[in-house]
Amino acid sequence: MSRLREIRRILGWILILNLGVAAAKWGYGVVTHSVGMQADGLHSAFDGLSNVIGLIGIWLTAPPPDANHPYGHKKFEALAAGFIGGFLVMTCLYLLWKAYQSWTFNVHPQVTGISFFIMIGTLVVNIFVTRWERQKGTELKSDILTADSYHTASDVLTSCSVLVGLLAVKAGYAFIDPLVAILIAGVIAWTAFIVLKDVLASFTDAVRLDPKEVQTTVMSVPGVRHCHDIRTRGLTHHVFMDLSVHVDPTLSVKQAHALATRIEEHLIDHFESLEDVVVHIEPEGHERK
Repeated sequence: MSRLREIRRILGWILILNLGVAAAKWGYGVVTHSVGMQADGLHSAFDGLSNVIGLIGIWLTAPPPDANHPYGHKKFEALAAGFIGGFLVMTCLYLLWKAYQSWTFNVHPQVTGISFFIMIGTLVVNIFVTRWERQKGTELKSDILTADSYHTASDVLTSCSVLVGLLAVKAGYAFIDPLVAILIAGVIAWTAFIVLKDVLASFTDAVRLDPKEVQTTVMSVPGVRHCHDIRTRGLTHHVFMDLSVHVDPTLSVKQAHALATRIEEHLIDHFESLEDVVVHIEPEGHERK
């Protein structure tokens, strides 16, 4: 539970920072008619919304395994990450629409010293949030924090693009502003692809651990003669595994059970993300039909 409390605490602080950043960029973008600043502000607002979704996802994953969910509720975390990816896609489409409107109605944004002050200040905040959240996501092995850090990282890139756009508009090239919005949309689309790809791997039971490394680890346990049919699935930090091993056919049931227990303990010690292991014992020379 301490892991979940830490993740909730991190998301809470990041939510506050994202809302402040979003309000500054979007609000001043509306005042100065800058599509780029509005786009970046909206992106930050979706960062805040993804934090809320992340907090809900953490709350749903907290209950322990029960009769109806013997594997626990951890996939709610992947589901929350999927919603974050979905909102990224929505943000991308919205920005393309805003860029189209800017060109259609020939909007000329205003650029002031305050514009640069807001963009540079919020950029510094986003860089801090991205590094901190990604570090904590790796440390706590949280799909939600990792997915959200990618979202915030894309905000860093888009803020840089907006700064370049503001400089271009200041120099008299107003058409650059909607181009920046399109560039931001492209960055967001790529980020959404990365997030949704990992979510899809979780829900389609993609392989989570290298079978060759698993086999090498199992074969290092005395008494194991062969290892095969290795299967892994789950989240990156919550992996389930089952496998078959061949042993001396003269072993008693008690000896075979003790060996299976040693294999399970050795695998869990070796792979930090491993939650549970099922070892199927087969006598050497046995062939499945």
